[in-house]
Amino acid sequence: MTSLGFLYPGHSAEDDYPRIEQLLGSDIRLDVVHTDIGEDAHRVDALLEMGSADRLAAGVGELRMGGADSVVWACTSGSFVYGWEGAHEQVRALARTAGLPASSTSFAFVHAVQELGLRRVAVGATYPDDVAELFAEFLRAGGAEVTGVRGAGIITAAEVGTWDEKEVHALAREADSPDADAVLLPDTALHTAAHIETLERELGKPVLTANQVTVWEGLRLADRRVNAPRLGALFTREPLVQASS
Repeated sequence: MTSLGFLYPGHSAEDDYPRIEQLLGSDIRLDVVHTDIGEDAHRVDALLEMGSADRLAAGVGELRMGGADSVVWACTSGSFVYGWEGAHEQVRALARTAGLPASSTSFAFVHAVQELGLRRVAVGATYPDDVAELFAEFLRAGGAEVTGVRGAGIITAAEVGTWDEKEVHALAREADSPDADAVLLPDTALHTAAHIETLERELGKPVLTANQVTVWEGLRLADRRVNAPRLGALFTREPLVQASS
């Protein structure tokens, strides 16, 4: 049994995790501990507080007692908002506190892009434009070329959590461009686990979403690899699409 630990801010789309656990169909348990979100706002000052070391440390003990093999801060905006170096320090502090391999959703996106050999990515973010651009900057620091950023301007995770399949598909279509090798949908408050397969079929390219890459990152840290095609190209044995030269 492999147990993966996730620190998830508040309550929005955490039901993606039991769905993903079911789709993995293996001896893998996904344990979610909720952290105090503080102010629910996609605003830089609120996001910095949300991802503070004290807030993350508060949930670590429960994951350790549950026997987690790795821990991931399941929040995109509450990690990339610290910038490339600051986000590294955030996960280093988390690893020290937990005594476990640690990462965050922002790094999960970077590692997933590298795993699939992608070069150019399009971003469809629920965030306001200024926060969405910070995510694009983070991806560029990780070596990706961002072909474009589509921000939806939503302030709260609570509102993002109410989006249905129609709205998720619309965001992905609006973000996509012919020169993008993949479409990235950040925000762990967005329900996407049930839609990845149809999104990839519709767009004809890999689609990486926040909760999806977060689970994949936990598996990577635990040195596990699972073939689960319903979770998209990232969870197949070989990349679905190779980046063009």
